[in-house]
Amino acid sequence: MLVDRSGRSYPLSDRRWRGDDEGPLALSPLPGLTPDRIVQTERSLWRYQAVLPVDPGHRVSLGEGLTPMVPLSWGEHRVHVKLEWLNPTSSFKDRGVSIMVSHLRSQGADRVLEDSSGNGGAAVAAYAAAAGIRAKIIVPAATSAPKILQARAFGAEIELVEGTRDEVGAEAVRQSEQIPYASHNWHPMFVQGTKTIAYEIWEGLGFTAPDNVVLVAGAGSQIIGCDIAFSELLRAGQIDRLPRLLVGQPEHWATIADVFNGIDPASRGPRVATIAEGASIATPVRLPEAVEALRRCGGAAVAVPEQQIHDAVRAIAARGLYAEPTCAVAVAALDRFIADGTITGGQTTVVVLTGSGLKSADKMAALFAGSPS
Repeated sequence: MLVDRSGRSYPLSDRRWRGDDEGPLALSPLPGLTPDRIVQTERSLWRYQAVLPVDPGHRVSLGEGLTPMVPLSWGEHRVHVKLEWLNPTSSFKDRGVSIMVSHLRSQGADRVLEDSSGNGGAAVAAYAAAAGIRAKIIVPAATSAPKILQARAFGAEIELVEGTRDEVGAEAVRQSEQIPYASHNWHPMFVQGTKTIAYEIWEGLGFTAPDNVVLVAGAGSQIIGCDIAFSELLRAGQIDRLPRLLVGQPEHWATIADVFNGIDPASRGPRVATIAEGASIATPVRLPEAVEALRRCGGAAVAVPEQQIHDAVRAIAARGLYAEPTCAVAVAALDRFIADGTITGGQTTVVVLTGSGLKSADKMAALFAGSPS
């Protein structure tokens, strides 16, 4: 069943993306996975189909999931880096979109609408093309050209809108009265796909939970997805505790971190553009859910200054990993959590890198201009 914040429930067959209370929807709790229920012959996230609320007969898949988790020395620490840019469109968004588009196809959708700063739109465009569904993507005019190009290449109709990421979302809500809304921020099936990151971490660590998972947050779908999966595993008796979710956000777009830390986001003054464009969301749709997820696991959240994001892009690139600036916020957060003692030696820590630097070629070029050849 789908459930809104007021507690009202709706059948999964309902063609809705929000509740009658105009808030986001969530699925009622699902049973967790056990190792024997993993489809070992399936080389995609659909190996976890036992905990995915979509009939596999309607699946739309491009081979998403099963991204590598690479051990990496970070100062005196050893961490595991999950390379989500090895998904089909080079970002973690493919996970959620695969499940969301599969669900929409099962309902007979022949056209979908999405609003995105780049990676989400590219993913929706790709999976809509794979499903034979027309897609319209509403994009902030300031979005990196390579991200817009990718969505265009998949045949999506692109509409550029001036203004902030939130203003783009508001325009999409207006247009959703005519076109089915496949929003990666709103649609409840998106986080059901995102949760497979956590299932892969659990499986990759020998069916154990890490101590810490370090994430970048914009709308917070990774926070919520990891919370759903690890909570399912806890209920199923497969782990004995929830890992701590440790989150970084760009300083002037740190709504989740600020609310979690008891800071009024308005106290930071006017919003300032950030190189981490994918995380520049002022009013996350699932803000209360993201904050509660952090509290439930004993997590933490920090606001990362712009210079630390720049430094993190260079630091991770110096280790051979070409991360887009948005996901480098997680790298900067890793440094902060090590420095303040939140992460200590001997703990198992996973850092999720969500997208490739190739998706932000213009910003990467500016960042590395003048670097030694």
